[in-house]
Amino acid sequence: MRKPLKIGEIEFATKKDALTHYKTILNAYDFGEELSTNDFDDLMNLLETHPRVKEKIGVGIEKIRIAKVQYNTKSFELVRIDGSTEFFSYTKRINAPKTSFTKFREACRQAIQDDLRNVKLDYFEKHSKKGQVKCQESKELAKYEELNVDHRQPNTFSVIVDRFIELNNLDIEKIEYIQVDGGPNELKDDKLKQEFRKYHQDKANLRIVKKDLNLGRSFQARINRQKKDLTIKELNTK
Repeated sequence: MRKPLKIGEIEFATKKDALTHYKTILNAYDFGEELSTNDFDDLMNLLETHPRVKEKIGVGIEKIRIAKVQYNTKSFELVRIDGSTEFFSYTKRINAPKTSFTKFREACRQAIQDDLRNVKLDYFEKHSKKGQVKCQESKELAKYEELNVDHRQPNTFSVIVDRFIELNNLDIEKIEYIQVDGGPNELKDDKLKQEFRKYHQDKANLRIVKKDLNLGRSFQARINRQKKDLTIKELNTK
């Protein structure tokens, strides 16, 4: 049975479904138009899967617009805070084979699932009223299932993984994985798993935000923690 393709919080049954989704976004705009907040978020989630995401984001993505390329065709264009730009092909990204970085990042995300869940549960326990809490960006009330734990840019999850690889001089081609009951790949080395959890705990600036919200655009150029950022409490590493 073919595994679904998950990009951000959207789960596509096939690559074709994912390609159709992003093609629909591309064709919904004229040349020069900027993407809406929801569509921007979808493109940023796709960009997050790039093995060189840190390089692609640079100082931070200010906006994404529709550019005219060869033969008057459309392309997504990333516009960074410093004014630099770069075309981004959704077809190449979706059709690209799963890289070692992608596989390692997915296993790292699996390693912190309980930590993120605990952050969300703790936030609800402290702030919920009648089963709802305020989104930390929009201030709109939302139910538990309507919210995500977001890594505030530019310290996105992929950037944290990339820095962890660099700091530990990891050869990700040699990383071993295990799979439990047909689920996602997990790191076989429990010591490496706990080291990543601790590193993520130290570096992640988290927000509880609505799933359909454009995540953190106004904070892309700032890495320092803010008072309303959530952090992961001391972890049980046994």
